[in-house]
Amino acid sequence: MGKGQSLYKKAKKLIPGGTQLLSKRPEMFLPDNWPSYYSKAKGVEVWDLDGNEYIDMSYMGIGACVLGYADPDVDSAVKSAVDNGSMCTLNCPEEVELAELLCRIHPWAQMVRYARGGGEAVAIAVRIARAATGREKVVFCGYHGWHDWYLSVNLGAADALDGLLLPGLQPAGVPHSLKNTALTFYYNDLDGLKAAAGKYKDEVAAIVIEPVRRVEPQPAFLEGVRKIADDIKAVLICDEVSSGWRLNSGGAHLLYGLMPDIAVFAKGMSNGYPMAAVIGRERVMQAAQQSFISSTYWTERTGPAAALATIKKHIKLNAAEHLIEMGKLIQQGWQSAAGKVGLKVAVSGIPPMSHLSFEYENSQAVKTLFTQEMLQRGFLATNAFYAAYAHKDKHIKSYLKAAGESFAVLKSAIDDNRVEKLLGGPVAHSGFYRLT
Repeated sequence: MGKGQSLYKKAKKLIPGGTQLLSKRPEMFLPDNWPSYYSKAKGVEVWDLDGNEYIDMSYMGIGACVLGYADPDVDSAVKSAVDNGSMCTLNCPEEVELAELLCRIHPWAQMVRYARGGGEAVAIAVRIARAATGREKVVFCGYHGWHDWYLSVNLGAADALDGLLLPGLQPAGVPHSLKNTALTFYYNDLDGLKAAAGKYKDEVAAIVIEPVRRVEPQPAFLEGVRKIADDIKAVLICDEVSSGWRLNSGGAHLLYGLMPDIAVFAKGMSNGYPMAAVIGRERVMQAAQQSFISSTYWTERTGPAAALATIKKHIKLNAAEHLIEMGKLIQQGWQSAAGKVGLKVAVSGIPPMSHLSFEYENSQAVKTLFTQEMLQRGFLATNAFYAAYAHKDKHIKSYLKAAGESFAVLKSAIDDNRVEKLLGGPVAHSGFYRLT
């Protein structure tokens, strides 16, 4: 047992759930054997507490480090902000410069508010939409954070989020008075949206969607969403927390010709430093003044400084083109390597956020074995690949070689019905579980 696994055992006694983020729980990757903690990260290289070095071909900071770990230009901007005082009674000028830049990239937007995380930023957007419309209900598809407005959908049907996010998400602690204030539909299901929005059309404050994630929008879907929002006079919110800065320098909605009323950014906009933005049309955003939306650390300086440096470098390097190229190589490589050994897989997602599914009844166990095999070969890997600008051809080549070797192990284990026997610990979790 390494230092990371030992420290995680201690953490579970001190921190409810073991980690602050579900997506970083070792149980989601390789229970009992995931390194769990890092001592250093640079580019796409990660060192654990025992000094072992890995290449991160998984989530790259859960999608936050779109340029790469410890990018020198972003870090330099942050260090300058720290040296000049990261907090003050006065406001930092960077927040005005960043607002101008975001509105220049997204000409449909005129105003900006800030936060420090994606979930709270979407909650701010929903609050503004409710204030602007005087309505309460929200219709959404996809994943939009942990706040009460979102989890309240499971007050109506305990499994409402199962097909949208994760099974097992109980709305414990969410006021029952919020029941039926949130309604769901599935991406590309325009009829589902029409049914949900039409039933409560005079009560819907907002429609919340991710412009793209696992699959491309079907023809007329996004246009249909925009029309429905207009017809019922609801605020259309694009959650770009994950999709932003992947396909272009800005929001993915721009590529699809969808002009929302509000868009929300976080993760990749600041390359690993806490920062989030809510941008929108003036007529909607001004409603923020009617509601109390305020927090000390939304005014802190390092976040805006990091975002400015990240966005400017992203534009200068045309980073999105590189992310797309790396993702396409991975998707093609997965399919080719699986085909060579007869492993049944499905590949999905936009190239910079590629996803791999093992098409077997015990798919979760197969995924766990893949992670185990790749870790032994020096890679942090799972059934997803989030591209960073720091990923280069050499990383892709070495990863796909290791993936091909691992796929051969998986196929043999599947054929011999011994996948679980080869695991050095339990099968990875696929949903939300309370840890003991």
